[in-house]
Amino acid sequence: MTKRVRYLIDANVLMEAHRRYYTFELCPGFWDCVAWNYKQGVLSSIDRVKQEIEDGKDALSHWVKKSCPAGFFAATTDGKVTAKYGAVITWVQSQARYKPEAQAKFAEDADGWLAAYAKEHGFVVVTQEVPAPESRNEVKLPDVCDAFEVPYLNTFEMLTSLKARFTWKPGA
Repeated sequence: MTKRVRYLIDANVLMEAHRRYYTFELCPGFWDCVAWNYKQGVLSSIDRVKQEIEDGKDALSHWVKKSCPAGFFAATTDGKVTAKYGAVITWVQSQARYKPEAQAKFAEDADGWLAAYAKEHGFVVVTQEVPAPESRNEVKLPDVCDAFEVPYLNTFEMLTSLKARFTWKPGA
């Protein structure tokens, strides 16, 4: 039996889609795809991402509050996830290449929680970030994923894997 790939979405996936290429008006199919794949047990995110999105007072935060499927944002309060998060933060703090400001910012963001949750529950992280192993000013989620052997990919790779198709109909 083939194990089904499950995806865990970073805030920047939803934020970029909303602000740029999959706006609600231009491509409602993207948002339908997100909801449908959540209901199939294939795609979700975490409560920390929800908090980051809800901080903005825009159409995306409205979607999260009113239209996003209930349960889409999983809780990160599980003891095993919390322990993995502690290991992630310890690793980041031990990396002399990162400036203290970069380490502090990372500890405030959802990225460490995404890596921990994905590691604990066997998800693939979906992010628009790209690796930057020489970075000193910012801790990149893909670099943390690499350190903890958590697979990751970008939005378009995920959509291709899901065989998503957004079609156009004249006059629609």
